[in-house]
Amino acid sequence: MFYSSHTLPNGIRLVHHYEKSPVVYCGLAIGVGSRDENKEQYGLAHFTEHMLFKGTKKRKSWHILNRLETIGGTLDAYTTKEETFVYSAIPTTYFERAAELLADILFHSQFPQHEIEKEVDVIIDEIQSYNDSPAELIFDDFDSLLFGNSELGHNILGSEQQLLSYNSDSFFSFVTQHYTADKIVFFVSGDVDFKKALKVADKWLNERLPQNSSLREPTDNYTPKRIETKRDTFQTHCIIGNRGYALNHPQRLPLFLLNNILGGPCMNSLLNLSIREKNGLAYTIESETASYSDSGSFVVYFGCDHKNSHRCIALCEKELKKLCDNPLNETKLQHYKRQITGQLMIASQNKENVALSMARSFLHTNTYDEFECVAKKIAEISAAQLQEVANEIFDKTQLSYLLFC
Repeated sequence: MFYSSHTLPNGIRLVHHYEKSPVVYCGLAIGVGSRDENKEQYGLAHFTEHMLFKGTKKRKSWHILNRLETIGGTLDAYTTKEETFVYSAIPTTYFERAAELLADILFHSQFPQHEIEKEVDVIIDEIQSYNDSPAELIFDDFDSLLFGNSELGHNILGSEQQLLSYNSDSFFSFVTQHYTADKIVFFVSGDVDFKKALKVADKWLNERLPQNSSLREPTDNYTPKRIETKRDTFQTHCIIGNRGYALNHPQRLPLFLLNNILGGPCMNSLLNLSIREKNGLAYTIESETASYSDSGSFVVYFGCDHKNSHRCIALCEKELKKLCDNPLNETKLQHYKRQITGQLMIASQNKENVALSMARSFLHTNTYDEFECVAKKIAEISAAQLQEVANEIFDKTQLSYLLFC
């Protein structure tokens, strides 16, 4: 994979990847998420993402939704703690149509009050659905525990009370403050050459925007905690975790590999073999990492019968301790490297996810590591490096515990 980049005169960055394909993926990666909200704005980044589809100066909501759908394309969006994505997948012939629509949404959204009043009910339903799922809710609660009072700690959806307080001015103010040129990347991946992508971007995405965004507050100091919350659930849900590494941290990839060994998606992960296959104690047992611009997280999650929770915790701690105490031998290390390299190779065939990954990486670091580059870096990770990371992240004195029981 080879990518090209360019900065438009207004400061928006273009990142482009050419690939022979009947479909082109293009969109906007905007470096604005729930982390950028102050306490009076919780839920507003996500709400803004919804409202971007609700009308511009020249289009009503219906026209936005049908502009790409009628030619077989899709228009989608999502919000994270640090990003908002608005993107499309369309037949290559209609690339400029998609770019023009995305530009209209970015520059000319109007946030009509009557649409706000309708959409707030949709998001409140989303919140209520989320609250009905303890297996999802516990991750937000753990982030709150892990990141304390810093803005990485609050959830993305916000609260019903705050959502009902927002009006058109709330959205205009938020967008003016945060949708600045230095935080926006226009990405294109497909059978569109770079010259055409540049010409289309220059035509539609070169309107004036504020240049410099405000700096994010750093994360608070971390203090390990153990919290048990009584919930009316059929299972105990548990998360064990710690702070992880930022996107540009040199130990991020070793932790990525270590996490895959411990509780990644394969059924031969250490936690799955111990807790599900050997002991039959849980249907779901997994671990995962997340990296942000200046911090990160590592978590182990399981759901089990109430009577088995303490045994599951003990088994998790046992597997974590093994990785701290015993360096992997060369045979096992090469086995795990082949496994994760194969997973990445398969993932690289998902063109939509690759386009989004390229955009996110370029948004935060102004560069992108292609599959071959990541595979090469993984091949260079040593057993000693993995053990060092294990001792830093899996140190029992630094782990936090959250149980819904």
